[in-house]
Amino acid sequence: MTPPTTDQRSPIAFNPGRVLVTGGGSGLGAAVVEAVLAAGGTPVVLDLDVSRVSGVKAFEVDVADRNAVEAAVREAGETLGGLDAVVTAAGIDRCGKLEEVPAEQWEKVLGVNLLGTVSTVRAALPYLLPVHGRVVTIASTLGIRAVADATAYCASKFGVVGFSHALAAETAGRIGVTTIIPGGMKTRFFDDRDEQYKPQDDSRLNDPERVAAAILFALSQPRGCEVRQMLICHEEEGSWP
Repeated sequence: MTPPTTDQRSPIAFNPGRVLVTGGGSGLGAAVVEAVLAAGGTPVVLDLDVSRVSGVKAFEVDVADRNAVEAAVREAGETLGGLDAVVTAAGIDRCGKLEEVPAEQWEKVLGVNLLGTVSTVRAALPYLLPVHGRVVTIASTLGIRAVADATAYCASKFGVVGFSHALAAETAGRIGVTTIIPGGMKTRFFDDRDEQYKPQDDSRLNDPERVAAAILFALSQPRGCEVRQMLICHEEEGSWP
């Protein structure tokens, strides 16, 4: 029996290579960084707060700033000699009724979650296309199911789903595109919310390490096989179905 090779991207012998992770300073992004390191890969982080990042290259960037993203991705790609994958885990939320959330805060959610995803992917394409790399976008269960007091977040994550599906169609056969749809996770994501919008039972929140493992699974697929979309959540997830 011929042993699997790295070129085949076998789940048995798989190195994810050079992986750029937005939001890699905490939460799901940090879990992805650890998973990439554990698999022998080289992660690089883009985040507004890199104070918790150690041992890997990191850029302090507001992903809502397209020019800053383009410069950071370019420097990351040149420093590492290319990129093999991008995971867009940066995300924020501003809860409340539409008339109560200040317009600039509402638009900031779209700027980070949707436009930040688009800017990162666009900037990374010159590095991903020559190596048939992969893009993993992070949507949400609230990208396929809407709830009250979450117009900004739902709009941004529905947008991520639509963008990712269109990108997959546009780049079919040239790069891989996977949309991850996670349920609630045990991260600092909820820390700055008003009490009424915080999870009342965190036992129903998934561990980000499990979602990170699902992302590595998507990245590990052999050439010609794609995990186009994956919904992963705690077995008692309240926001799905």
